[in-house]
Amino acid sequence: MSLLPLPIKQDLETKPVLKKLAQTHRALAELKGIITSIPNQSILLETLTLREARESSAIENIISTFDEVYQSNLFSNIFASPAAKEVHQYAAALRKGFELVKQHQLLTNNHILQIQEVVEQNKAGFRKQPGTKLMNDKTGQVVYTPPQDYKTILSLMNNLETFINDDTTMDADPLVKMAIIHHQFESIHPFYDGNGRTGRIINILYLVQKGLLHLPVLYHSQYIIQHKSDYYRLLQEVRDDGKWEEWILFMLDGVEKTAAASVTLITSIKELMQQYKQQIRNNYPKLYSQDLLNNLFKYPYTKIEFLQKDLQISRSTAIRYLDTLVKAGILTKHKVGRDNFFLNAKLFGLLAGNK
Repeated sequence: MSLLPLPIKQDLETKPVLKKLAQTHRALAELKGIITSIPNQSILLETLTLREARESSAIENIISTFDEVYQSNLFSNIFASPAAKEVHQYAAALRKGFELVKQHQLLTNNHILQIQEVVEQNKAGFRKQPGTKLMNDKTGQVVYTPPQDYKTILSLMNNLETFINDDTTMDADPLVKMAIIHHQFESIHPFYDGNGRTGRIINILYLVQKGLLHLPVLYHSQYIIQHKSDYYRLLQEVRDDGKWEEWILFMLDGVEKTAAASVTLITSIKELMQQYKQQIRNNYPKLYSQDLLNNLFKYPYTKIEFLQKDLQISRSTAIRYLDTLVKAGILTKHKVGRDNFFLNAKLFGLLAGNK
């Protein structure tokens, strides 16, 4: 059956969906509230974007450790592994998309092309050659054949662009529309590669565009990893049998649960920031500044050059500050090649999901 343009010609807001929508909106509102309570929100954008990038890339079997991902952030264009490089490309694409949505209040095909270009580091654009098929990894069986013709792909993407940006196309809750948008994008499968990662970036940016989040810090990918077989099964059941309700409930449950997990994580980060603030203020009052605290939480790993730049201090002062924080037990010192780097071990533990 060929893929149809949007909108969906049926009422998707069933009683179970409406009930779940109320719960999901409450969870998102709580997340939005706690994000605004962080004094410097760039801390979350830098650190948490990399966490989401790692999870999203893992869905595509791009496996990297937290160590590789965060260490790679220390050295421009030097990556701890090829997988870590791809994770950083995803994070850069998410930040690029966020800036575009903030600037234009739209999410256009041109923006989506720019996002995918950063994810994949190429300018291949929408597929022009036929032959793309989605296979079952285990059996090798073709489970879905997306549109093959360039004109069809372009027409469906133009239709999707209108659906994303024009609220009059369908009278539905934005979270229901997010589930529809994700399904339609993955079914068009417009790129040769990077469709899954680009699609998950679109999910987060759509929530930002609709004012449901201030920052793109929802780890929806973590939920998809935990329910990967259901994710692919439900995608296909909509294509085969039009089973929209179960798909929408799955996506809403993912947003609700990951919003709650994000609230827990950000609360823990806030508490740790407060603990370190008091410790440094009380024991090293001449050392303390809000900029120093921000630096310790902007990256789980920091280094002398980061401190110099963020605090506008000399190299010798930065070294003295970092050595003092090591003696205080706030940071631990490590060596990579000729460089020293300094780990905020408690923050790293929170981001890695350690108790």
